[in-house]
Amino acid sequence: MNAEHPSGERQLQEQMGTSERAQNFYKHHLHDQLTERMSEMIQRQEMVFIATSDAQGNCDCSPRFGPPGFVHMVDSRTLAYPEFRGNGVYASLGNILENPHIGMVFVDFFDSTVGLHINGEAQSCSPEELPPQISSTLKLTPEEQSRVIERWVVINIEEAYIHCSKHIPQLQKVAKPIQWGTDDPKAKSSSFFNEYDLV
Repeated sequence: MNAEHPSGERQLQEQMGTSERAQNFYKHHLHDQLTERMSEMIQRQEMVFIATSDAQGNCDCSPRFGPPGFVHMVDSRTLAYPEFRGNGVYASLGNILENPHIGMVFVDFFDSTVGLHINGEAQSCSPEELPPQISSTLKLTPEEQSRVIERWVVINIEEAYIHCSKHIPQLQKVAKPIQWGTDDPKAKSSSFFNEYDLV
């Protein structure tokens, strides 16, 4: 982690009188690479929230889903996740082309109710363009192997830190059939927010 934290953070910490508390957080909870427990958590997750922005700072936040461990650990400072066929908009990937900064949030809703923030720089590439040192580490699950992976996103980790569990609800997972890659509007609930389709 860079010694300098964003000036907006420091300004508000001083204004709100939390500078000492913030420094304690940085000292004890902020890491520049994944710890063993962070790695174990990532390997169990089936969902991650991805935050990106374009060159002008216009933001997008989007979830990604897959079988447990679909976000792959290349090493303690590098992650990679597959971009499966979607709606064809490429909002996140388009932002990464303009601005490599990325934020990721994993939330363990079903067990510890702890979250994990990861910030870093990302690049996307086709499966054929993946560097050998990365592609050789990927152990794809049958679900991933059976789906069309359009691109990979590789993240160089700059900081990783906890999101404490006190406000995270504990949820119960129930069975739901997943139709990976389907274009069936009913299966996708495509018209859920279209008022004209609800009349």
